[in-house]
Amino acid sequence: MLDLSQSLAIAIFVAMFAAIIVGKVHRFVPALLAAALVIFVVLLGVMKSPTAVVDVLNLHQLIEFRFWIPGHEPLESRGVNWQTIIFIAGMMMMVEALGHVGFFRWLCLHVAKLVGYRVVPILIAFMLLSGFLAMFIDSITVLLFLASVTIEMSRMLKFDPVPVIIAEIFASNVGGAATMSGDPPNIIIGTAFGYTFTDFITNTGVIAWAGMAVAVVYFYFACRKTLVASTKGSAAAHTPYPHPREAIVNRPLFMLSAAIFILVVILLITHAQSGLSVATIGVIAAGLTMLAAGLVKGGSPSYIVKRLDWRTLLFFVGLFICVGGLEQTGVLTRLAEYIGQVSGGNIIVVMSIILWLSAFASAIVDNIPFAATMVPVIANLSQTAGFSLPTLSWTLALGTDIGGNGTPIGASANVVGTAISEREGHPITWGRYLKYALPAMLIVVGLCQVLLIVLYA
Repeated sequence: MLDLSQSLAIAIFVAMFAAIIVGKVHRFVPALLAAALVIFVVLLGVMKSPTAVVDVLNLHQLIEFRFWIPGHEPLESRGVNWQTIIFIAGMMMMVEALGHVGFFRWLCLHVAKLVGYRVVPILIAFMLLSGFLAMFIDSITVLLFLASVTIEMSRMLKFDPVPVIIAEIFASNVGGAATMSGDPPNIIIGTAFGYTFTDFITNTGVIAWAGMAVAVVYFYFACRKTLVASTKGSAAAHTPYPHPREAIVNRPLFMLSAAIFILVVILLITHAQSGLSVATIGVIAAGLTMLAAGLVKGGSPSYIVKRLDWRTLLFFVGLFICVGGLEQTGVLTRLAEYIGQVSGGNIIVVMSIILWLSAFASAIVDNIPFAATMVPVIANLSQTAGFSLPTLSWTLALGTDIGGNGTPIGASANVVGTAISEREGHPITWGRYLKYALPAMLIVVGLCQVLLIVLYA
């Protein structure tokens, strides 16, 4: 039987999830309200434990040297994962500057030019570009610019952009699974357990790009006829194509912002060797971006700060507090014990449960809160049942990232991509989205299971 604190923690968490799914208000509102209830009702009211509140808020980590430069010792985090929040904030600022100077539109137009502005090659090239960019920056940003350029291309070449946008959404989530800095679930998992960029790229990266190869082949055959049919009889050949340099808004700031992006990618790849935490890399990204915007004529540091998505950062804070409440009350420990009992101690069964549970749950609800909830669960599974924590981590990352492709609301990139398409006059219905993406999700997750068993079981 559950005690009062556990029942209340679960009720608050479920109510928060329900409010996020309904979507009447931005998700940071129910997350913060739920966090306040967890602190004042559960931890202080029922448990009467100020120590639990301190542990969940985890503010003391911010003044520890090991938080910023942990060296080669993994820095595990409980409660609010400040590594994730600071890193995402820094990357948001850098990406905002890149978008403002036209970097992403310039890159998309270059790729379209390289394939000769042909529709089917654009589908494949934009899928690969989406997957590659999502390895380093938030897939939301990838879709913001890629979907907009796709619609611009569709107007010039007279093709239906919907299949291409769905393919780009799918590719961004698969590509994001390849690295620690890709999708937010990976950042949460990596910072919680002290994994490096190299750890992810050599484990989830191999499997994710095997899945990407399958996805490209799938979308080629699924979309080719529709795309070719939609271009027949058009006058697209006489349409003047935009030159990539037209996308550049401020050339000096463009060059400097691109150099900062390359530096940050290098720091991410080498942070295991340098000993820098991802929070430190996030601060470096934000600091250099603000410095460049302040020094170069035409730059605007205030614009970058104003455009920072504070609501998403507050959502993360509230979410981590709610998950911390489930952890402090012992709910997640009981869930881990239950999974261990059901599996009978068989690692293949555990991997299958985590992978498919993550995939289907992430298709229904946003994969970020699900990943945050499951991190303490797999930690407990590893401690109590002796399963390999890295194996469970790679399984969770692949399940949440790729499973999020299952529906239009499974990941933030899906919501952004479909919203842009609808805004530009190309609504993507649930039926049409599921027609293309759901079979692909099932195929790629199935491939992930086979490769996970071969590599780790």
